[in-house]
Amino acid sequence: MTAIPATGRARADIMAELAARKSGDRDWRRGRLAVYFYWLDEELERVQQEAYLAYWTENNLGQRAYPSLKSLEEEVIGMALSLLGGGPSAGGTFTSGGSESIFLAMMAARNKARAQRGVTRPNIVLPDTAHLTFDRAAEALGLEVRRVPVGPGFRADVPAMAERMDAETVALIGSAPNYPFGTFDPIPDLAALARSRGAWMHVDACVGGFLAPYVRRLGHPIPPFELDVPGVTSLSADIHKHGMAPKGASLLLVADAADREWHKFESRAWQRGPYVAYTTQGTRPGGAVAAAWAAMMHLGEEGYLRCARLIMEAKAIMTAGIAAIPGLAILEPSDLGIFVWRATDPALDIGKVAAALDAEGWLVGRQQEPDGIHLHLNPIHREVAGEYVEAVARAVAAARGGAAGRIGANERTY
Repeated sequence: MTAIPATGRARADIMAELAARKSGDRDWRRGRLAVYFYWLDEELERVQQEAYLAYWTENNLGQRAYPSLKSLEEEVIGMALSLLGGGPSAGGTFTSGGSESIFLAMMAARNKARAQRGVTRPNIVLPDTAHLTFDRAAEALGLEVRRVPVGPGFRADVPAMAERMDAETVALIGSAPNYPFGTFDPIPDLAALARSRGAWMHVDACVGGFLAPYVRRLGHPIPPFELDVPGVTSLSADIHKHGMAPKGASLLLVADAADREWHKFESRAWQRGPYVAYTTQGTRPGGAVAAAWAAMMHLGEEGYLRCARLIMEAKAIMTAGIAAIPGLAILEPSDLGIFVWRATDPALDIGKVAAALDAEGWLVGRQQEPDGIHLHLNPIHREVAGEYVEAVARAVAAARGGAAGRIGANERTY
C-alpha cells in the first residue's frame, strides 16, 4: 500500500518520475496502436492542451460562476447539431464519454416509457454487434437486454428485432457504425419500427458521428443515420474520438430538446436546497469543454475533411496490401475506418501473427468472431499504412516459420 509522502517532492522530480514510468508505454505518436488514441498532429495537440489549461480548474457544474463555460458548451452542442441533422427543436448534453451518453439515453427511454406508457418491466432490443456499454447501462437501470443476431453484412436484422419487441420495450438501438465490424445498421428502418411501436430510438454514433458526414462528402456511400431520420430520438457522438478532442468529451443529442428532461435528476431532499443535473457527473471538468470547443474551431470543416481523407486513404492502402498477402483476407463489408482481417489458410495461426506484430511494437486488437485482427484507424495511421502492411507480411512469415508466441482471441478488448 502506498502512503502519502511525509514531505512533498519537487516538481522536477515528480515530472522526471512520470516520464520514466511512461517510457514503457506504447508509442501512440508513431501510430503503433490499433485502439485507444486519436491524433492528427502536434499543432492540434497544442491547441487542445492550451485550451484545457485555460480552464484546468473550473468546475462546469458551476455555470453561474463561469458563464463562459456555458457559452462554450452551447456552441459545441450547436456545432454538433448542425453537423448531425438537428432541427430547430433539437438539443444536447455534454458528457464525459460514450458510456455516459448511452447511459443517459437509456435512462431517458426508461423514464419516458414509465411515465407515459406505464412500463414496469422495461427491455431494450438491439443487434448483437451493439456496444456492451448498453448492457452495462441496462444492469444499472434495471433493463432487460434482448440481443438479436445481425443479418447479412453484419447489419441489424430489423424483422428479427421486431419479433423481440413487446409492450414493455422502451428502446431500439442501432449503430453508426458498430465497433466489431465498422458497418452501419439500417437506421431508417429501425427508426420507422421504433416510431410505429412508440419506442425510443437511439443511434450509437460514438465512432461515426464526427467522421461519417465527412467521409460521405468525400464520395463514399454512407447511409442516413442522423437526427433528421424520422423516428430517431437520440444520438451519441464522441468528440474525443473523431471529433479529435482530448478525453473525455462526448455528446448525447436529441431530436427534441424536451426529451432531455427524461434524464434529468432533480431533488430538494436535503437542507442545502435544490440540486439539478442532466449528467451522471456532478463536478464536470471545464477543461474538457474548452478543449473540445478549441479542437472544433481549430479544425473547421476543412480540417475534418482532411482527417476523413487520411483515414480512408490509410484504409485503402492497408486493406489492399493485407489482401495481397497469401493466406489473409479482409472481412467485408466495412463502412468507415474500422475493419477486420483474418487468416483464410487453416495452417496459419492468426494468434501467432498477432504475437509477431506485438513483438515489433504494434498493439494488436484481437477479434473473437471471426478469429482475426481488428483495426480502428485515425489520421496518423496514414503515415504508417505501408509500414504496417510490411510488418504484417513479416508477422505472417514468422508465424509460418513456427514462432512460439501467441495472442488469443479472448484477450480483454476495448
